[in-house]
Amino acid sequence: MDGRKTKPNKSKIVPYKRPRNLNVGMIIFAIIFIYMSFSVYAYMTREKIQFYEVTEGGIVNERGYTGIILRDETVKYTDRAGDINYYIREGKRASVGTSIYSIDETGALASFMAGRSQADSSLDEENLMDLKKFLSSFSLTYEDQAFQAVYDTKYSLEALVLEYANFNALDNLDAMMQQDGINFHQVRADQAGVVSYGIDSYEDLDVSQISEEVFDRSSYSRPITKSGQQVPENSPVYKIIGSDSWSVVFPLTEEDLEEYKEQTSLKAKFKGKNLTLTGEFSTFMGADEHTYGKLDFNKYMVQFVSERYVDFEIVPQKVTGLKIPISAVTTKDFYLVPVGYLAQGGDGDPSTTGFMKETYSEQGTLAVFVPAEIYYSTEEYYYIDIGGDTGLAPGDYLVKPVGENIAEEELSPEDEGSTEEETNEAASRAARAAEQGGRFQLGASASLQGVYNINKGYTVFKQIEILASNDEYYTVKTGMRYGLAVYDHIVLDASAVEEGKLIYQ
Repeated sequence: MDGRKTKPNKSKIVPYKRPRNLNVGMIIFAIIFIYMSFSVYAYMTREKIQFYEVTEGGIVNERGYTGIILRDETVKYTDRAGDINYYIREGKRASVGTSIYSIDETGALASFMAGRSQADSSLDEENLMDLKKFLSSFSLTYEDQAFQAVYDTKYSLEALVLEYANFNALDNLDAMMQQDGINFHQVRADQAGVVSYGIDSYEDLDVSQISEEVFDRSSYSRPITKSGQQVPENSPVYKIIGSDSWSVVFPLTEEDLEEYKEQTSLKAKFKGKNLTLTGEFSTFMGADEHTYGKLDFNKYMVQFVSERYVDFEIVPQKVTGLKIPISAVTTKDFYLVPVGYLAQGGDGDPSTTGFMKETYSEQGTLAVFVPAEIYYSTEEYYYIDIGGDTGLAPGDYLVKPVGENIAEEELSPEDEGSTEEETNEAASRAARAAEQGGRFQLGASASLQGVYNINKGYTVFKQIEILASNDEYYTVKTGMRYGLAVYDHIVLDASAVEEGKLIYQ
């Protein structure tokens, strides 16, 4: 070796550049992914318009009231003091001469009855059934807001139990009491009628005395004199209801007055009684100058003999039509055009309706046919929408069509092929229309209630006529010329859209 260092061979290394191959599949996938992501985002963020399908139906909107009962009541008083015992039950009919009660001035009758109470005061099956019906009726009509009714029921129940016990015990005991030398004063009915023992000071109440205070039940009481109770002289002990005719008086609101203003009779459903009656309806001014309603009946008075206040509902006649939600209803302003100005024949189609609009040019006055959508009509006016691209605006003059209706292409001087002779003829016909048929300037307007129909994919206002309502729905008239039909789709919330809005369902 010669000891010399050998230099390493430095070779030039050139890195290999891969060709850029475009993956078409990945690009298409990316585009599809971006598109789907955007579509999902747009769907999630766009405003959701809910719709409602119009159905046939009706609304029975029963209104509840509390009324006070007025009857032909005569209070009877005792002419002496002593222990009282009744012989006839509450709500039973008595004829003249029927024994109603007895007064024992010595107390011997009470001692005699007490000695026999263990053996003779049991209640039979009929008595128990009456008590069960009484309690069932109360439980069906009880409301926490009228808790004072509990006390009325308690008193009535106590009276019934005592009366049943005493009546069972007193049967066929007259001879036994005479043998024991017991003398008592027996009182008989001096007039025929239904007997009641609850006396509440409203027996002489007249419609002229009715006021809001009468319906305040917070201080109302209906004391009942019980068998075996000691009564002073000249105290009220029972009353006779001499007629089956009776009335229910109840307060009315302004809405009630409007609802019942043309009614001469109303159907009332009484809570807990399983009873619906039709009574003659009338109104009157009370002592406080408020208006009250009165229902007059001539039967079933006995069912309410122990009651002064009664809860009931007025059952209106069922109104049938199209059922729509209240939230779907809105109002819209329209311009009024007299019915005599309607023209037909736009674009050569005799079914196209519109109006002849008066226009001006160098050749004179022209009458141009402008198609218009009719939203509603009366005997005097058509309701139309103007502005935007309708071709009509406030202040425009309309002329009545005379003779044959004129289409727009027949009148417009700008139409291709229009000659000066044709233009002059159109101007002449417009002048004749103005002279013979009259002119009307657009400006008068009125509002209509309606909903937004979306059958065509965009909102179209449809007029409605409300027949009945409750808290959630309206019943609207069916078969209207410019109105709704069954199975139409309408916007559920009318405040969320406007006329002509596209709807994505």
